[in-house]
Amino acid sequence: MTSTLPLRLTRLRKTPAVRAMLQETHLHTEQLIAPLFITALHNTSQPIKSMPGHYQLPLSALDDEIKMLVSLGIQSVLLFGIPSKKNAFGTQSLSKHGIIQQAIRRIKTLAPELLVIADVCLCEYTDHGHCGILDGDCIDNDATLKTLAKQAVSFAEAGADWIAPSSMTDGMVFAIRTALDKKNYSRVAILSYAPQFGDRKTYQMNPCNANEALREAALDINEGADLLMVKPAMQYLDIIHRIKIRFPDVPLCAYQVSGEYAMLKAAGAAGIIDEKQAMIESLVAIKRAGADLIITYFAKDIASALKNMHPLY
Repeated sequence: MTSTLPLRLTRLRKTPAVRAMLQETHLHTEQLIAPLFITALHNTSQPIKSMPGHYQLPLSALDDEIKMLVSLGIQSVLLFGIPSKKNAFGTQSLSKHGIIQQAIRRIKTLAPELLVIADVCLCEYTDHGHCGILDGDCIDNDATLKTLAKQAVSFAEAGADWIAPSSMTDGMVFAIRTALDKKNYSRVAILSYAPQFGDRKTYQMNPCNANEALREAALDINEGADLLMVKPAMQYLDIIHRIKIRFPDVPLCAYQVSGEYAMLKAAGAAGIIDEKQAMIESLVAIKRAGADLIITYFAKDIASALKNMHPLY
């Protein structure tokens, strides 16, 4: 029988204990990934003007940063390299003494249990700024795949646990998986940026195409991706949700990118929003949409709140 009595959902929101018991979506420090920019250009930490609280870190500053992350309970980092020199082929990304290779080895010495993810792309290493090897004005797909595969193997040799290819080059997951397995790095997982939306129109996805995002995800899974990533996160919550519904058994990561972080920080500094509340709600929304893991520049802030038992709501 259907009750005719009024349903008052406020009865289930009456006290903090009741709200905590019935909360559906939770943030966990173990599911946060902290991105780090490692630079070979400077000997001191360089503040990133658009991202208060974040720096380009030289190797000499890495120890303190890693110790802080570990003390907060953060268990994973994603590394981006800034080399001392660039050329058309991104060759510094392949060197045993490259900035990321050095950083991986240092982190594994400091905190062997910390999961280290290395971004695999060429845009920071090429003088033209594109994510691959150019043939005239276009990306040479096959030449790019060979270089990305070498880069991935080099990072794995240094001790990376996961490889995160972000170039959106056709066939990149298969090429990297094949190269890793051939070199006996079959235990190194691939976290694939599939899809990645951006402004490099010839190889990154059109943000208007949701069905194409599902096709990209399916291709990467078929090529050997162990996990999927959607980047950026906040503008593509619907894509996160659709991918999770379509591929429920594949771990899904969302990347709350620097622009999203900067936007919330700027609005908070201007007094337009409550920064802490907006930070929490943005991350909860990403989790609620279906993300299992979140890469975020708020990682230390959220981890600190959780560690000190500050109620998020």
